[in-house]
Amino acid sequence: MENLPYIDEHRTHVGASPERTWDAVVRLARGRLAHPAPVAFAALWRLEPASGFAVAEETAPRHLALRGRHRFSRYELAFDVAPSPDGVTLSARTSAVFPGIAGRAYRALVIGSGGHRIIVRRMLAQIARSAERAL
Repeated sequence: MENLPYIDEHRTHVGASPERTWDAVVRLARGRLAHPAPVAFAALWRLEPASGFAVAEETAPRHLALRGRHRFSRYELAFDVAPSPDGVTLSARTSAVFPGIAGRAYRALVIGSGGHRIIVRRMLAQIARSAERAL
């Protein structure tokens, strides 16, 4: 696998067991993040896979890495579940490369604007809520 440059990492506390947290990570990865984009959008953006993400590495119940690519970037989003004294520390680490001028412009738009940070933090909050509701 290609070693992609580090972009950022976000963490949150989850008041649930590692197993429940893992189940919530897997539900997100195999649910919303695995749902294919509309055919025209996937073709225009040259999404691989059509959902934008595919499982690249999985070590249950602690690590899940998703990878994908489109016309402006190759990327990885990796979730790690680490037990803590009062639940779990859940992290999401992003690595990506943005080739060419168009890639640099896309990086500025997505990463530089703070939009990526907002989306990843929302995903972490969604996973935490899902794991904690399962209690």
